[in-house]
Amino acid sequence: MYSKIKITGTINVETGMHIGASDGFSVIGAVDSPVAKDAVSRIPYIPGSSLKGKIRSLVAKAYSDSGIVPKFNDQDDKVTRLFGAGADNNNHPKPSRLIFSDMIMENIEELKKNGVEDGTEVKEENTINPITAEANPRQIERVVRGAKFPLTIIYNAEKENEEEMLEDIETLALGLKLLSYDYIGGHGSRGYGRVTIDNINADCVVGDINKKILDKCNELLKRK
Repeated sequence: MYSKIKITGTINVETGMHIGASDGFSVIGAVDSPVAKDAVSRIPYIPGSSLKGKIRSLVAKAYSDSGIVPKFNDQDDKVTRLFGAGADNNNHPKPSRLIFSDMIMENIEELKKNGVEDGTEVKEENTINPITAEANPRQIERVVRGAKFPLTIIYNAEKENEEEMLEDIETLALGLKLLSYDYIGGHGSRGYGRVTIDNINADCVVGDINKKILDKCNELLKRK
């Protein structure tokens, strides 16, 4: 039976995080590289596409014998089945079984009480020209440490195949685990973008999935 599992949790920012906004214009004196903000509330958010792309690249690399991330259609079947792939030689594309929602910062009021008005900070950075040794200063906006974002992922279970479903959830759990030892956004090698994920839970919201299967899904996710 066609069913949907809703996976929720909390993403905790452990170090300043920079997921950039695409802004082709900036006034004099403005921050050189602003973070992505919700257009209505102007509160920082993590685009679902950024999280999906990062987790996919981590598991694709983990399942690759070469130690590098293969092209989409060359990735392991466990990855393409879960995250999707383009049309094959028979012109049959693989749709993604996962839907990642955009995540708007949920504890902005708490941060404001601690003096962080918009949930961000500006960090001064320098790049050094290796030939001239000339410094190129710039300002990078970051989401502050302590920010929290509500994780929501929908998993589409097209048929109640226990082995396949658990393998999918295990792949997702691996991606979430690898993310906690990596980073999201830019400048990760400089210490940006470390996150942890807690309060993770899977619940059937459409259709009917055997409770034992759902319990195993939660066990896999919480084992990360």
